[in-house]
Order: sequence, then structure tokens, then C-alpha cells
Amino acid sequence: MPLKPESQRHPVDMAVGARIRLTRKARGVSQQALAEAVGLTFQQIQKYERGANRVSASKLAEIAAFLQVSVSELFGTDAAASGLTDELADLLGAPGALELLKTYGRLPRAQQSALVGFLGTLPTPR
Repeated sequence: MPLKPESQRHPVDMAVGARIRLTRKARGVSQQALAEAVGLTFQQIQKYERGANRVSASKLAEIAAFLQVSVSELFGTDAAASGLTDELADLLGAPGALELLKTYGRLPRAQQSALVGFLGTLPTPR
């Protein structure tokens, strides 16, 4: 079954999925490990994380328990308290983003500045 285009996905489903992805990655948990823990396939976790499928309340509770966060944090009601915003979740959910940030954090300040300067010179897609 083909995925719904992003424009037809509900923004809440996409935001919840992005928070699941960000929390899972921050905890160093693979999609496979999360899927096994909550009785799903990794493909279903992928669909949740993209917002292509809605997460039922019971599965959201299981996912939150496994990731050791509150359901409200994954749903977004604790977003302000946790410092997690939809924009940040989207950015950090991009492939390689969290790994890039972790590597950046391990660099000396001078190299961080040089890297930011270099990235600023790269052309951005329109």
C-alpha cells in the first residue's frame, strides 16, 4: 500500500512520529529494538516516525514506557518543559543529524567554529 503524500498526513501524527524518532535516537535505540519491545515490525515503527500511520493510544503508552518518557512528552504537551519543539524534533530527526550534532559536540571549540564557517559557505538548495 503506497504511503500518503506528506501533504495528506495529519500534522499531529507527523509531530508525534518526529518526537518518537528523536527520543529513540537520543536513547541509542534502533527501530528494530523498539519494534520488538512493543510487538511491532520495524516497518511499522518507520511509518509511525514518518507520520504515515497514526499511533494508537495503547502503542504510544508502550513506546513511551520503553523509551522512559511520558506519553505527554511524545504527544507534545510537555514540549515546552522539556525544551523539545516540533521544529527541533524535525531537524534532529533528519538522517544523520543527531550523529552530526554528537560529533560536533566532541570537537574542540576552534574546530566547531571552523565547521560552522565551512557549512555556511555551502550552497543551499532552493
